[in-house]
Amino acid sequence: MPPPRDSAAPSLLARTIFASRWLQAPLYLGLIVAQGVYVWQFLLELWHLIEAAFFHRPGAHELGTQVMLGVLGLVDVVMIANLLVMVIVGGYETFVSRLHLDGHRDQPEWLDHVNAGVLKVKLATALVSISSIHLLKTFIEIREPGQIFDHKPVLWQLAIHFAFLLSAIVLSWTERLMLLATPHPAEPPAH
Repeated sequence: MPPPRDSAAPSLLARTIFASRWLQAPLYLGLIVAQGVYVWQFLLELWHLIEAAFFHRPGAHELGTQVMLGVLGLVDVVMIANLLVMVIVGGYETFVSRLHLDGHRDQPEWLDHVNAGVLKVKLATALVSISSIHLLKTFIEIREPGQIFDHKPVLWQLAIHFAFLLSAIVLSWTERLMLLATPHPAEPPAH
């Protein structure tokens, strides 16, 4: 006996809703393009660092500060690129489709246990790291002799940094509570 005709409608609706996840694929492709822009930004900042170090011969203190700020700028670009990779790979794997990388020698270790909660914690931690780099750059720039110091931008950066830090702690704590609340299969007795 064939199933009732009404059961096809929810099935079609369910399939349509499930297929809608593919609407995110162009967003991940856009993030890949953005990562290409960050590669270009990295190369430009690297060139400026090389120029400052080898072609513009400022004083020793000024050169040290320029090199330190240049390296922090490079680290900042790399950390944002890492954040993009986590969002692209982890988000695609979690929300769109499996990447089928099992056994691939370059498969990231964290991809084996990625889910929306783990991805949120990783992203929050990355934001704290990026914020730390920006704070460090600000503190280095404050040391510049003869520069007028304005407290407000530094206080705002500190407030934002602590908000990121608090968010990462709360997300980590929540993820841990959810993991503890999830029942785990019983282990077989050891012989």
